[in-house]
Amino acid sequence: MSKLFEKNLVKQILRFTVVGGFAFLIDYGILYILTEFIGIHYLVSSIISFTISVIFNYIMSIKWVFNVTKKQGIGDFIKFIILSVIGLGINELIMYIMVDIINIHYMISKLFATGIVMIYNFITRKIFIEK
Repeated sequence: MSKLFEKNLVKQILRFTVVGGFAFLIDYGILYILTEFIGIHYLVSSIISFTISVIFNYIMSIKWVFNVTKKQGIGDFIKFIILSVIGLGINELIMYIMVDIINIHYMISKLFATGIVMIYNFITRKIFIEK
């Protein structure tokens, strides 16, 4: 691996982490507010909060994290949506298993689910969005 590639990859991972951190705060905060204060079931709240954070993450990923040199077309956006829906499915499955089967609090389960989905997101966006 060249030094330039390694340096760019480290920079990209750091930026991805910053964007992901903000997206996580959005996701986690909205999940808590919708569930605790509005009374929406945690899985429905999770879908809403995840979707809002994905929109933020998409915009920031295109503009700041990944080396996207061309204008994003509808095909690229559709790929992103498909990958995000898969990520949402992973998130919901992990949360359901941890909360309803293992009996772990939904906010703790969300931390674990987010970690798994973050790894999935980085790999799939690097492959399918950055090209």
